[in-house]
Amino acid sequence: MWFRRTPLPDGARRALDLPRAEKLLATAPLAGGGWATATTAELAVLEESPARVTLRRPWCDVDRAAFDPERSVLTVEWVDAEPDLRLALTDPERTAFPQVLRERVQWSVVIAETVALPGGRQVKVAVRRTTARDLFSQAIAGPGVDLDDPEVAQVVDAAEERVRSAAGM
Repeated sequence: MWFRRTPLPDGARRALDLPRAEKLLATAPLAGGGWATATTAELAVLEESPARVTLRRPWCDVDRAAFDPERSVLTVEWVDAEPDLRLALTDPERTAFPQVLRERVQWSVVIAETVALPGGRQVKVAVRRTTARDLFSQAIAGPGVDLDDPEVAQVVDAAEERVRSAAGM
């Protein structure tokens, strides 16, 4: 499928105010106005009028994303407790935005391991990279998981040690 790049309006581009080294990779107009943008460093959402950034987060903050083609809605889940972001795209066949989002999130993950806990609960432990290529580890708690519980912390610490070692940290 060939994508037509939808140009970001000048006001939105100015509001995005990208540093010189950062590149705009994909844009998607949103239902109800505004834009979703994918840059080399982050996911950003802009209002249309007046043009202003309403959300700006680095790729390593994205746990996962899913695109529902029937509703044209992209749902982004964060690594922290923030509510999911739902982006209603106006013309998903005309943008590479969902694919670019997927690629940037995958790029940020160096290695990951999902750890099973008693009671069917899970924790994902990962080594991620920043756009400056710095590596760090992160534990993403599944529903009902208390990372401060000593038994959980022991399992997560061991998994974190494994993924850090595998990544050469």
